[in-house]
Amino acid sequence: MNSGVLYLVATPIGNYQDITFRALEVLRSVDVIVFEERKEANRLLNHFKIEKAVESLNEHNELVATEIIISLLKNGKNIALISDCGTPLFSDPGQLLVKKCIDLKIKITPLPGASSLMPALTVSGFSIEQFFYYGWLSPKRERRISELQKLKRETRTFVIMDTPYRLVQVMRDINDVLGGNRKICVAFNLTLQDEEIFHGTAGQLFKLFASTEKKGEFVIVVDGAK
Repeated sequence: MNSGVLYLVATPIGNYQDITFRALEVLRSVDVIVFEERKEANRLLNHFKIEKAVESLNEHNELVATEIIISLLKNGKNIALISDCGTPLFSDPGQLLVKKCIDLKIKITPLPGASSLMPALTVSGFSIEQFFYYGWLSPKRERRISELQKLKRETRTFVIMDTPYRLVQVMRDINDVLGGNRKICVAFNLTLQDEEIFHGTAGQLFKLFASTEKKGEFVIVVDGAK
């Protein structure tokens, strides 16, 4: 029996109209859909009226879930992996599954689609001929400051992400470590009705967010050191 195919399916980061025709076709045709969190997956699948067998794969069950999914693939089942939103494996579990599929020569098909990274970079106004995706800073301030100190002399545009409730703290530390004049772009709630794009210096944006206490999904794009 031939192995099934693992599809890595990008899903909308907020606006469901951003899903691709191909993503919908795959989600409707596979045997099993693997999700990260049930609530988010149910919301997406119910919206598009998709009913499928499902499995969960998250940071708590990754080892066991990976073996279950590999077994299904070996038995010829086609499987779609989705994250809570956006492109799978970006700050999400699934890397172990992909590595095992590569080792076992199980076919993997990645489907391009929604991601917060590229929209934030393109709207920043900074040079993106070369850029550096740093991802998530440490939730502990002492370590976060140490990470920012290492980034201080990075000459490429770089991207930082964090949880919705930590925007003010992260901007405070960027202001303190990189300096109040460092140019920043914050893409806030991308693709949603309350989407906002903020351009300014670290000092200006820290003051703005500290006074408004904005909470939501965000991507911070930092201009490289000059």
